[in-house]
Amino acid sequence: MTGRAWTGLLLGLMVGMAAPAAAQVPSPSPPFELGDNTPNPFYPATSIPFVLTPEACSDGHVPLVTLEIYNVLVQVVAIPELQAGGSERVRGLRLRCGSYVAYWNGRYLDNERDVTSGVYYYRLTVDGQSQVKKMIVRKENQPAR
Repeated sequence: MTGRAWTGLLLGLMVGMAAPAAAQVPSPSPPFELGDNTPNPFYPATSIPFVLTPEACSDGHVPLVTLEIYNVLVQVVAIPELQAGGSERVRGLRLRCGSYVAYWNGRYLDNERDVTSGVYYYRLTVDGQSQVKKMIVRKENQPAR
């Protein structure tokens, strides 16, 4: 190869290497913290803690919060309820900053039957920013109904 070809190849490699580094700029952390559900694995119910940090409530803003449970097919199977303040489902709620705990009874949206054993995901969305975590429903040695 000629000197120009090597120079072009080297320049192309350097440009190609620079793009991923620029794409790895860390994004700012979301204005909330999603905790691990407890217990995990669980049956029949679990609690999901989350915190809305002061950044979410700057200038008197009250964030819009949704917490949903998904199966492995990415279908919404349940909406947990806030533990404090009655049985309000965490879907499209305006919540002030602070610590919260949501409760899921391990039942489908219709509340008529338990979900099956397996892997489920819970997603907290605050003002359009989301975080997802995994949990496991494990029914072992349960008596037949």
